Amino acid sequence: MSDGALTALQAIVGAPHVLTDPDTTARYLTDWTGRRTGRASAVVRPATTDQVSDVVKACAVHGLSICPQGGNTGLVGGSVPPDDDAPRIVLSTTRLSDVEAVDEIDRCIAVGAGVTVAEIARRAAKVGLTFGIDLASRDSATAGGIVATNAGGIHMIRHGDARAQVRGVEAVLADGTVLRRWKRVVKDNVGYDLPGLLAGSEGTLAVITRVLFALRTPAASSFVLVAALDAVPVAFDLLRGLENSGLRIEAAELMTSAGVELLHERGHRRPTEARARYYVLVEVAGPADLESLVVQTVSDVAGIVDTVGEPAPARALWEIREGHTGAIAASSTTVPVKLDVSLPRASMPQALESLAALGQAQTYDCRTIFFGHIGDGNIHLNYLDVPAPAQTELADAALQLVVDAGGSVSAEHGIGRDKVRWMSTRDPADVAAMKAIRAALDPHERLNPGVLW
Repeated sequence: MSDGALTALQAIVGAPHVLTDPDTTARYLTDWTGRRTGRASAVVRPATTDQVSDVVKACAVHGLSICPQGGNTGLVGGSVPPDDDAPRIVLSTTRLSDVEAVDEIDRCIAVGAGVTVAEIARRAAKVGLTFGIDLASRDSATAGGIVATNAGGIHMIRHGDARAQVRGVEAVLADGTVLRRWKRVVKDNVGYDLPGLLAGSEGTLAVITRVLFALRTPAASSFVLVAALDAVPVAFDLLRGLENSGLRIEAAELMTSAGVELLHERGHRRPTEARARYYVLVEVAGPADLESLVVQTVSDVAGIVDTVGEPAPARALWEIREGHTGAIAASSTTVPVKLDVSLPRASMPQALESLAALGQAQTYDCRTIFFGHIGDGNIHLNYLDVPAPAQTELADAALQLVVDAGGSVSAEHGIGRDKVRWMSTRDPADVAAMKAIRAALDPHERLNPGVLW
């Protein structure tokens, strides 16, 4: 980066917020998995939308591309730059941390892109509301990041994905123009849904700086059940039975015996007395006598080995599910192969069998642990102890099985850089339309080049 570019950026955000020291920038250049590390001339940390606009304009003048970054919790390399010598900056949104008071009448909250999911939930809870997105990385995942990747999380089955929570967006386009679509009303059917377009765009169309999120009314009472079962279709029967009983599914999470046993080895209790091949955690809401309805429904479902349940929040039961990510990372002798996919319910049982068999078929010792949001078909595939030279081949084989089963190679983490080659599995007209949108908004591809394609 030239001295002129450095001086220009420092003049916009202040010298302390243009980071160039390798020790200081290191955490911005390596993704959460530790697998991918990139290079950038500087990490720039603006504090306002106007500063972001000026930074984007300065980068255009000085020929710098931009890698926008929120909490850097992604798994597909989209939040870190590539490892090459191209001139670029990482634009960190963590200082975009303003939070407005909750609008209790229209039930929404305006936040800066750097505000964490946990903070949004905390602000909502203070006035008796709830945020529709919740995920294990809530303390570090940011508003801008969950919109840019269209994250889902554990309550997607109830509230929808991040796109469904967005009422308004403020963002900076590739030429520095500030785009603001900002209405507190629920219905704003005027022209193209630009906030919806930016959701899932992975920083390739604009840098999101502020978001207006809808908030929800929390369930008056809810109950958490963990059922041990030996076949995935039994989980679908259970979910169907609970819904037919008039209960509302708030979350539905699948775990395997391998994952539960790994957590048990690390000090967590097994959720049920009886062991089984699969476990499903379901949180339901409904009338006051929730437990009786759940017990009656469970008794009518064949194939359930054992159950345990308690009124929400049931943190000890949820800890077993949410402890998977950390336990897998700590246990694997290499960086785990982590794949975020979705599968149709009809093909999920056989697909999971095939994906497990794939791990067992390797010539090296490979442990396989799956878990995820079974209610919406989103499964997190984890292959442990895979030698680094074999990881790409194994990931490609797993993703091909997902495609063959009619699923998607990305459910909530996006394409990033790791899955670019899998865009070829989409309909050519679909990809061409997306590329046309990209060319219209960022013709020089300065925003996150190399992501998506």
